[in-house]
Formats: sequence, C-alpha cells, structure tokens
Amino acid sequence: MKGVTVVSHPLVQHKLTLMRDKTTSTAGFRMLLREIATLLCYEVTRDIELETIAIETPMGPMDAPIIKGKKLVFASILRAGNGLLDGMLDLVPAARVAHIGMYRDHDTLEPVEYYFKAPGELGNRLVIVVDPMLATGNSAIAAIDRLKRRGASNLRYLCLLAAPEGIAKFTAAHPDVPVFTAAIDSHLNEIGYIVPGLGDAGDRMFGTK
Repeated sequence: MKGVTVVSHPLVQHKLTLMRDKTTSTAGFRMLLREIATLLCYEVTRDIELETIAIETPMGPMDAPIIKGKKLVFASILRAGNGLLDGMLDLVPAARVAHIGMYRDHDTLEPVEYYFKAPGELGNRLVIVVDPMLATGNSAIAAIDRLKRRGASNLRYLCLLAAPEGIAKFTAAHPDVPVFTAAIDSHLNEIGYIVPGLGDAGDRMFGTK
C-alpha cells in the first residue's frame, strides 16, 4: 500500500506471533511489546537527517555524524501507546514525549479526546505518533489533526498492526504522514477490532478487561 512500510524483519515477525498468541501472559506481552517497539523504532528512524560535528576521540579529532535538529518527539495515544514508549526511549533516550488521551466510543467508534500535552516547537521536530493498532483509523486521524493544529508538520505514524480499512481512511485524511507497521491484517470485525489481530492491546498489556 502506498505510504505504508511493513517491517518484515524476522525478529519483528517472531515477536509479533508470540504477542498474538492468547496464551501469552500479561508480563510476557508487556516484555515483547517493549522489545518489538525498539525494533520498530529502528526502522521508523532509519532515514532521519544527520549533520557532522567536530569531536575528539581518544586517538584524535574527527568530524562525526549526529542527529540534526531538535530532539524527536514520540507522541503516545493513550493508553495503549504507552506500551511502545519504553522500548522506543531505550533507543532514543533524549526524545521528548507527547501524550494524547483518547478513548473510542464503542457505539459510534469515534474518538473522544480527554487529554493533550506536548513539547514546544513541534514545527521544528520530527513527531512519531505511536499506538499499537490502526483499526478504524479514527483515533489516529484525530491525533494527527490535533498535532498539526499545534504546528507539527513532519509526522510519522507507528503501529504494531493495521487493518486495510484503517489504512485507507488514514492515508486519505493524511497522505503526507507515512505509516510504519509490523503487519497488515485481514479486516475489521463488526465492532471495529482487527482480525486476526491480537485482541485489545491495552487490556493485554495492563491485565484489564
């Protein structure tokens, strides 16, 4: 699909299979989510811009590459997005973090915002929005809308799983925002869950119902 990168690395696919398994424990699911988030973060940041600076190694001076510009922002769609943050911050510990609190109305399947907090100068930062599932696409679209209103212009969306319906809706609304995912599943069921999917990521992560 145009604008979508499926991260097919064997380690990503192996860990995703373990996460899908309904017998995987809450602790196991949480650990796997952190591990796979680090691998996905590696891919979503693969082409970020570098510049060179002068440093001194123990052996002498050199011009060495370093990430250009202001610190990255990881924008978590609460609550499940927080499960991806730890693994991503393991890789990019200096990143800033934004939180976008949304829940899905189970009758309308539309997102309801209840919280928003983000770093300043979003227009000068790469913002990577994270949420385990791109299902209907409604929450993802609303989150990107909110960030753009705050000035963000360089955005990427990272998820574990995506449904074709959600991808189509998201890319139509935000064709300028590339999507990175570990898998594109078959379809959405009648209540907006990804099939075969892995269930409710938040519930499996936090041991709730």
